[in-house]
Amino acid sequence: MRRRLMVVLSCIVAGLMIMVPMLSAQSPRETSIHVAKAGMDTERLARIPARMKEFVEKGIIAGAVTLVARRGVVASLGAVGYQDLESKETMRIDTIFQVRSMTKPVTAVGTMILLEEGRLQLNDPVEKHLPEFKGIAVAESRQGDVARPTIRDLLTHTSGVVNGSWDLPEGPLRRRVEEAKSLAEQVASVAQYRLEFEPGTRYLYSDLGYDTLGRIIEVVAGQPYEQFVKERILEPLGMKDSSLLPPLDKLNRVASTYTRIEGKLVKWESHRDPTGSYPVDISSLKDQLKIPSPAWSLFSTASDMFAFYQMMLNGGAHGGRRILSSGSVEVMTHIHTGELMGQEGYKAKANAGLGWSVVGEPRETLRLTSIGAYGKGGLLGTYGWVDPKKELVGIFLIHRDPSDSPASQARHAFMAMAAAAIVD
Repeated sequence: MRRRLMVVLSCIVAGLMIMVPMLSAQSPRETSIHVAKAGMDTERLARIPARMKEFVEKGIIAGAVTLVARRGVVASLGAVGYQDLESKETMRIDTIFQVRSMTKPVTAVGTMILLEEGRLQLNDPVEKHLPEFKGIAVAESRQGDVARPTIRDLLTHTSGVVNGSWDLPEGPLRRRVEEAKSLAEQVASVAQYRLEFEPGTRYLYSDLGYDTLGRIIEVVAGQPYEQFVKERILEPLGMKDSSLLPPLDKLNRVASTYTRIEGKLVKWESHRDPTGSYPVDISSLKDQLKIPSPAWSLFSTASDMFAFYQMMLNGGAHGGRRILSSGSVEVMTHIHTGELMGQEGYKAKANAGLGWSVVGEPRETLRLTSIGAYGKGGLLGTYGWVDPKKELVGIFLIHRDPSDSPASQARHAFMAMAAAAIVD
């Protein structure tokens, strides 16, 4: 009897040993330990969702997902508001967003992977890999001079390639770009139009320039852009909820997009670019995006984007998988545009890295970012940044009409609050 009791007690103890880690992993005490490891203040981090909720209550945003990580530890991950206002679908931490131009650093990383394999060089003329660019002219040149934009020019938005098809004159060429059935067809049409300026002499943000980079990846790697990115970046980093086209099997998790009319949030239907790429409602997403854009078509979650950004902060590796060398990360996060100014109408320098915008002067640190921090935003209000000096990663996800500036107030508040939660 005594032996039988000992056996029973041993089984109970063994069971408790298995259960304790499972329970403690979700307990407030364990969460506090993670925050302490990150050198952050629990109370200050708790202010973030409360402040984001205020933006929801004021009707500025429908909802948001925010993530703060330091030293590789996720110290705060929260969701407030609604994924869809009409159905009252609550925002979740795994809600999927079209992160738009946050796609560009992914394409830049893909380019650097091929550089590290010796399959291209950043100073390669684009025409070396895409012969259709041979002999491309500069629009403002009276002599009709031929320009040779490089891969580096594409990466830094100094190639002279126009931003989007809306910048092309009405006519057959514009229609070919907008109605292209493949990335190859689209970029070949882009190559038939003149450059806006001599490469390297000005800064002009260019979605089509990054689509051209994606086509170079296809040619050099010998596989479709989306397949290359999936196999070489997304899957190795465990970005299981990320895709370059609408995730048709996960549409119920994609956030709706809103604009504000007369102080009220309504689904954004009044403005789409010629590609029809803005997600107006979930049911129409599958009909809007036909080919992936290396400039803006990534769908992702806060946790997935954290894996990508933490890889950069770690010098090219994350989760036991190395994507890039530390040397490539260093090159990507330097300012490559020197004294060139940003878009027309802006007084700040371009401060472009390879795929990233880099904080280069004190006027850009007003949201408590450090000189040398780098990040990228998306047209629908998404944003992510890496602050190496603070060992900090922040991810901010919303879906808002880009013309509505009040929505950026929420992002600015989040950035300052994330940095202010550092206590060591």
